[in-house]
Amino acid sequence: MFISKIRAGAGEDRSPFGDFWFEPISTRTLSGVRVSAESALQLSAVFRAVVLLSGHLAMLPLELKKQGSKKRVTGHPLQALFKKPNRWQNGFEWRQMIMGHLLLRGTAYNEIVDNTRGEITELIPLHPDRVKIEQLESGDWRYRVRDVNGTERTLARGQVWKLCGLSSNGITGLSVVECARESIGLGLSAQTYGARFFANDARPSGGWIEFPGKFADRAARTLFRESVQEAQAAANRGKMMVLDQGMKYHEVGLNNKDSQFLESRKFQISDIARWFGVPPHKLADLDRATFSNIEQQALEYITDSLLIWAEIWEAGIEDILLFDDEGLEAEFSFAKLLRGDSSARYGNYQKGIAAGWLTRNEAREDDGREPLDGLNEPLRPLNMVEESDAEDPEDDTESAAPPPKEPKQPALEDDTDENARRMQTLLQANAERTARRIIKSGLIEIDVIASAMALPESAIQGWQPPAAMTFENITAALLSLGKKA
Repeated sequence: MFISKIRAGAGEDRSPFGDFWFEPISTRTLSGVRVSAESALQLSAVFRAVVLLSGHLAMLPLELKKQGSKKRVTGHPLQALFKKPNRWQNGFEWRQMIMGHLLLRGTAYNEIVDNTRGEITELIPLHPDRVKIEQLESGDWRYRVRDVNGTERTLARGQVWKLCGLSSNGITGLSVVECARESIGLGLSAQTYGARFFANDARPSGGWIEFPGKFADRAARTLFRESVQEAQAAANRGKMMVLDQGMKYHEVGLNNKDSQFLESRKFQISDIARWFGVPPHKLADLDRATFSNIEQQALEYITDSLLIWAEIWEAGIEDILLFDDEGLEAEFSFAKLLRGDSSARYGNYQKGIAAGWLTRNEAREDDGREPLDGLNEPLRPLNMVEESDAEDPEDDTESAAPPPKEPKQPALEDDTDENARRMQTLLQANAERTARRIIKSGLIEIDVIASAMALPESAIQGWQPPAAMTFENITAALLSLGKKA
């Protein structure tokens, strides 16, 4: 077995009791731990970050919209493909897997399977470790894929849908695990040390033996050390050690508190959170999370991290899976992640409905409820009626030709009374608005008139409209009614 000079001089324990002979040959971190995409998942912070990012992106609904108009398109074959990408996986499993490849290896690959009409029927994921990219002289590239049975096949660039994150060569993405190898290795090293510490009955694993004499040579000293290790290892662990010739055993005095073991492990959570762009409280580190900032941190997680990954997916979909002549753009909806608590959500619904930009049925559908008949029109903020029943100044002008003359203002007993003038102005506005509604709709119900005039129903009982139903006559009659009330 070949062993490099660098490895040979690394000072590793190559005794029969060491791990040197049982570990695969690969690159080590400075902490002595080998880090790969699989071993990194043994660190809880890495596993949680990958599960969160991949799971959240997998749950986002994919929407297709017309370019420019933002009008939603339904029934497109791509939407069905994302719900069932291949015969083995459902849409959530597939998207979560592809996102995991992006996070752990930097690049994700899918083989495109189409029919005779050129329609994409399946997207089959390819493991990134089994895919190699070959650069051609033309500047293009192709893919060499090694199947599970060991056979290799070549795929053209158009036969593979590739997604990659931040790239240094424009072809493959940079793996977060590769870039964070030292940070992850330090966390794994601390985790392994903690396990060994408790496996040793929570006692330091090192020590030294004081020998008043002198060994004959180096071979004798090595033989003594190996015999002591053999006497305390494997089945002999925990047995009484007997020393002769005046030897004394001394334990290492440094403990976990002095070495800040717990502080180092907590720091690794924050460090991993930085690498993956996830707030620490998402990884169960609540030291700096408060009621005042945790909601803002959750929002930053969407805008500063998840939104970037969603844009990578959207750009890849538009580039490969959609035709240019379709004029469509892909967009993931973040409505579910931005809903907030129930009180804030219902408050937003109320504001949207009152402002007129949200219909009542849209609010019901967003809340997971069935739409109801008659709730599809937006409300006009002025008097909260449906748009089709609201007064239109242009229509009023046409229906009341020639334009009505302004009624003469009744003389006030005291023109200097500011409150009386305000009341007169309000009464005039209510009367004109109610007169326009009566002329347009022909409705003269007592409750409608009372609500429009802001008067109790008892004040207008028995009221009859004037014989000549003109804007001027109705307004004057309503003004008289208001003054009496």
